[in-house]
Amino acid sequence: MMEEKNAYTIKFVGLKEGKHQFDYHIKDEFFEFFEYDDFNTADVKANIELNKKANMLEFTFDLTGVMNLDCDVSTEAYDQKIQNRLELVVKFGEEYNDDHEDVLILPWSEYEIDVKQYIYEAIVLAIPQKRIHPGVEDGTLNSEILDRLEDYQPEAENDNKDEEEIDPRWEDLKKLLNE
Repeated sequence: MMEEKNAYTIKFVGLKEGKHQFDYHIKDEFFEFFEYDDFNTADVKANIELNKKANMLEFTFDLTGVMNLDCDVSTEAYDQKIQNRLELVVKFGEEYNDDHEDVLILPWSEYEIDVKQYIYEAIVLAIPQKRIHPGVEDGTLNSEILDRLEDYQPEAENDNKDEEEIDPRWEDLKKLLNE
C-alpha cells in the first residue's frame, strides 16, 4: 500500500519549465483510501497536464471512463460514461492554503504535490446525481421492479371524466384548442 500512497505524488522541483504529462489508470482500489463505495466498478483514465512556470504551476485534469453504478429507479447495474475537466493553479507563499476552489497555495519549501484528492473529486463530480439506467429512459429495460412500479401507478384521470358531468363551455374551449 505504501507504493499506492506515493503513486499519485508529482515531484515538480526537478522538472523544467513547460508542459509535462502524467497518466493514471483509476480502478476500484483507488477509492478504498477515500472509503467511497457508491459504485460497483470503476475504469477511468486520468490525464494530467502540468504546465510549470517560473512562479506557479498550472494543472489540467482530464478524466474519461466508465463507472458501473446501480440505477436509482430499477436498482439494475449499468455502465455510466463519465467525463470531467478540472483546472488547478498552484502558487507559492508563506503557508499552505486551499481555501479557494481552483487555487492552491503551497509553502516555498514544498517540492511535490499529491494529486490523488483532485482526481477523486473530479471523478465523483462527474457522476450524475440521479442515476438512471438508459433502458429505463428509453423503455427497453425489463425489470421486475419496473413492473411492480407500473402496477402501483395511479389510474389515469381519463377514466373518471366519463362519470363527471362536464360544463359545455369547457367542451367548446377544448374544441378551440384542438383545432
